[in-house]
Amino acid sequence: MISEEQVQLRLDSLTKPLGSLGKLERLAADLARTQNTLSPSTTPRRLVLFAADHGVVVEGVSAWPSEVTRLMLVNIAGGGAASSVLARTTGTEIHLIDVGTIGGKLNATATTRTRKIAEGTRNLAVESALSVADFQHAWAVGAAEADLAAEAGCIVVAAGEMGIGNTTSAACLTALMTRRPAAEVVGRGAGADDATLARKTAIVHAAVERVRPLFATSPIAAIAAVGGWEIAAMAGFFARAAELRCTVVLDGFIAASAGLIAETLQPGVSKRMIAAHRSAEPGHATALKYLGLEPYLDSWELRLGEGTGALLLMPLLDCAAAIFTQMATLAELGLGAE
Repeated sequence: MISEEQVQLRLDSLTKPLGSLGKLERLAADLARTQNTLSPSTTPRRLVLFAADHGVVVEGVSAWPSEVTRLMLVNIAGGGAASSVLARTTGTEIHLIDVGTIGGKLNATATTRTRKIAEGTRNLAVESALSVADFQHAWAVGAAEADLAAEAGCIVVAAGEMGIGNTTSAACLTALMTRRPAAEVVGRGAGADDATLARKTAIVHAAVERVRPLFATSPIAAIAAVGGWEIAAMAGFFARAAELRCTVVLDGFIAASAGLIAETLQPGVSKRMIAAHRSAEPGHATALKYLGLEPYLDSWELRLGEGTGALLLMPLLDCAAAIFTQMATLAELGLGAE
């Protein structure tokens, strides 16, 4: 294992004043840490975007109907979504995985796969969204996608999501695992108005209080009860990617809630993570603090999801790797200590 001291000595040996590249040096150190090498790399890389619907949408917690999930999947697969555009721009593979949307199978391609377990979750406001078996199934789908990415040589991976209503599930999960009140972690998601926000907060509070006693004795059951197909799949993806020693770039609030699950059930996963940004969703900051991660793209006011924040960090990761592997040292320039 390389030590923090070794990483810092390498950065300090480069032909620049100490610390003069600011946060880029911290990002380089994080990249080296997650890969356990002083010669980190950032390609090949892949964003795996998991999609599913949520039964709680019937409670009026979203400004958009569930049908939008399906429409956006077609948009992503067709290359017209923000995630599609940013993936192309940053040289990142994007794979789209349907784990639980309402509707038929997607047209299968080399990068689009249907791994549908059910058409949406049950309504978490009145019953468990997923059973333990459901959760484990979705986790396995995500883990299998991490295996595929690693087999393709990917050293850097990220997970995105698409699912109307999933900020409600993410807020429940964040409140449950960080033990923070619902009002502190619930946000407007995809544009909720004040009435919708109040309704959403009340539903999150009630759902979390219902399952909180269960969390102490059966954490998986409690997590499943307020979870989502795509969130559970992302958690499995993160956990397996960490086992495979990939650098995991963490996207927004939904991804962070999946990160909380992975860290709760498999402690140490967060050591392989780099947080891309802090979104406008209030629960995101809470989740990142719990995971011990400091985001790099702060104050960008991102709240789209789809892995877009993670994709925006990719060019900076390239720069961070380059200063480690391509910059000359002071000794090579003849400026080393005698």
